Amino acid sequence: MPEREVIERARRDAQEGKSPSTQAGEFVREEIEHVRQGKHGARSPKQAIAIGLSKARRAGINLPPPKNKKGSRKVRRQAERDLSKGRSGSRKTSPRRSRATTNALRHESRSAASHAALSRQAKSSARKRGPRSRHRAAAKAARTRRT
Repeated sequence: MPEREVIERARRDAQEGKSPSTQAGEFVREEIEHVRQGKHGARSPKQAIAIGLSKARRAGINLPPPKNKKGSRKVRRQAERDLSKGRSGSRKTSPRRSRATTNALRHESRSAASHAALSRQAKSSARKRGPRSRHRAAAKAARTRRT
């Protein structure tokens, strides 16, 4: 269950008109923080991000599933399921399943949320986007940077 402050920050982002992916970023940030604190681990930064996105969808963030080329069929179907659960205000996960998930994640490494691992993930993810898109993002970051 996401913490109350995370949900409030995501709601504030929504009220400010920010994109669903920005709102979901709050949940991803929380998940990375959980791994760093040692609440549980993750096999890779990608897994930590996926858990955060899943929580966001279930919390009601209107984040669409990945496009056909972006994610596998299994990932897309799970994202659709998460999205519908978020829209319907579903019931809680059964205690047994919740405990099993948490115990499985506890056995995983904490290094998935290290600075180096996240940096590698961001770099490889950006590489897929192409130079023009990266240049545009860098120019916007320079323009909108707080001084």
